[in-house]
Amino acid sequence: MKYLNKIATVFCAIALATMALTSCEGGDLFSIDSPDWLSSKADSIAEAKKNNQGGEDVIEGMEEDVYTVGATDYSTGWWAQFSKYYQIPEGEKWIAQFNLNINPAATNTYKNYAMIICNDEDRGAANYKEYGAIRYDYQPSGNSEWGDYIDRSLATSDLEFATDTDSGVDKLGGKVTLTVDRTGGGLIVTMTNGTVTKTYTQTSPLVNLNADQSNTTIRCFLVPEGSYINWLGSTIEPIGGFTSAEDKQPLSMTLNGVPKKVLQGATLEEAFANVTATVQFETGVSLDVTAADLTFQAIPDMANLGAKTLVAVYSKTYKGEAAAQPVIGYASFEVVDKMYTILGNADNTTGWWEAHSEKVRVAPKETFVSTFTNYTNGAANWNNFLWVLTNVDGSTEYAVLRADNYGWGAGYDACTPSGGQSDWVAWLAAMDGAKVTSYVTNNGDGTADVKAVMVGTDGVTYEQSYIGIQIDSEDFYTHFTIEGGHLEFDDVLGEEDNSTGWWTAHSPYIYVPAGQTYTRSFVNYTNGSANWNNFLVVLTNQDGTTEYSVLRADNYGWGAGYDACTPSGGQSDWVAWLAAMDGAKVTVSVTNNGRSADVKCVMVGNDGVTYYQDYIGISPIDGEDFYFHFTCEGSHLVFE
Repeated sequence: MKYLNKIATVFCAIALATMALTSCEGGDLFSIDSPDWLSSKADSIAEAKKNNQGGEDVIEGMEEDVYTVGATDYSTGWWAQFSKYYQIPEGEKWIAQFNLNINPAATNTYKNYAMIICNDEDRGAANYKEYGAIRYDYQPSGNSEWGDYIDRSLATSDLEFATDTDSGVDKLGGKVTLTVDRTGGGLIVTMTNGTVTKTYTQTSPLVNLNADQSNTTIRCFLVPEGSYINWLGSTIEPIGGFTSAEDKQPLSMTLNGVPKKVLQGATLEEAFANVTATVQFETGVSLDVTAADLTFQAIPDMANLGAKTLVAVYSKTYKGEAAAQPVIGYASFEVVDKMYTILGNADNTTGWWEAHSEKVRVAPKETFVSTFTNYTNGAANWNNFLWVLTNVDGSTEYAVLRADNYGWGAGYDACTPSGGQSDWVAWLAAMDGAKVTSYVTNNGDGTADVKAVMVGTDGVTYEQSYIGIQIDSEDFYTHFTIEGGHLEFDDVLGEEDNSTGWWTAHSPYIYVPAGQTYTRSFVNYTNGSANWNNFLVVLTNQDGTTEYSVLRADNYGWGAGYDACTPSGGQSDWVAWLAAMDGAKVTVSVTNNGRSADVKCVMVGNDGVTYYQDYIGISPIDGEDFYFHFTCEGSHLVFE
């Protein structure tokens, strides 16, 4: 880049020569009497600057600031990655330059970047406040500018979009010069790449949002969405300093998406295939890398059950060369045994939307890993497992994804499916008994990735993935359903150290048709502190909005349905019973009588004694909408 200091000698030479000439016989600057070579030189410089001859614009005070914001595969979601903070005091101007990379496949006008203007605080700080945002695209009827202190009528552009699906977002790409000017007392923002220029002109002074009213400085930072920014330079030094274009050594690393539990027998590569890491380099830049860039080791091993430490090593520079000193990241996980729970009817007669597993929250940057065996009646491709992605209460359904490269929902519409087996007939036959590993990843940037690795009964490994599903990262849950099949899950309900808190762990809902009895078996473990530190049976409708009753293992419960029932059991020796429940083998039978329900519990204690607990005549219930599931407190359950 041509910076001012690189041509300073030219201007100094001209100035000195001019001053010398003006001292001779009353000559004036650039007067008609000036030497031809001086006039010619001045004219050539002015013309070169006007036409940008010979390369880039020369901007006074521009310093090199070279780093990347956003994933280079265009996967960055909204509010996921941020540039540095650039502080603009009152009465000053900030100019930045960067290359804006637009996804060639982008179909939305907002897939570019927005500049956020805030007070002089870090995001997340107690006193952080925003003036608003100005995005590069311009859509008067849309949301290309927003904020309590941004007047949208003050924005103009020579490229206007009527809707956010208009063509032309590609015109926003290339080298962008961004100017934030506070020299006139107001706020003037200019964004231009030479093809598209957007301006925001506010002549009135900005309201001071700083807690310290003597501080009139504002901050600006950039947020890409579906694009990425290669920063080039800035006239103001950002918080954290400028970034040199020279290669950088790694300094530290944070692991993301490490599963909390891994099934015994899984290899390092299988268990941590979806792990990523955020690597911090010199000069304050960071980079997200995938598992392929990392070397893993489990301490002490992967073979035995119990708590483990994952050690990951990254050994590259920012530019991908061999690092002088590798960096190491750590995370905890647990190797657990295989324990099964069934979703759906074992004879593969499960109807559509009839059986659902429990909702599991997947936190930002976390991957939920589950393993199960898939069984199908083989009638059609969709007679297999499905993922359902929703918010916490299910009122927002981001996507429903099938095992066979198909799905629906707004989040699905924005994603990229891949898989699509070459031989669907062979795949369908192989799915009856296929061993499936499911990965659901919350990328933390407003998108989720879902992948299944299916080892069929034919020994062939099939894969299906959905990349870039749009979600709310802070309110993201997943669960399974199935039609014309059933699933056997590897599962434990509750914390295995019996520290499970109240109402923190729930098993999948099980539908019981009218006139039928469903039976579930499991091993109950307890901390032994109190009678209620054992399993509970919860009777509800399908979505849990109607709770018929909650029934404990120890002759107690609540709810309208419980109030009408007849409990029986009430052990003669509660102390002996509680001690025997740690490791007790339990069978719970739930009967739907149409208008009432019966629940019977048979508990074979670790003392060899069989204990009983019944709840007969629970009513009223809706026999057409009757489900049960388990929870526990101060205990955990292992389903058989």
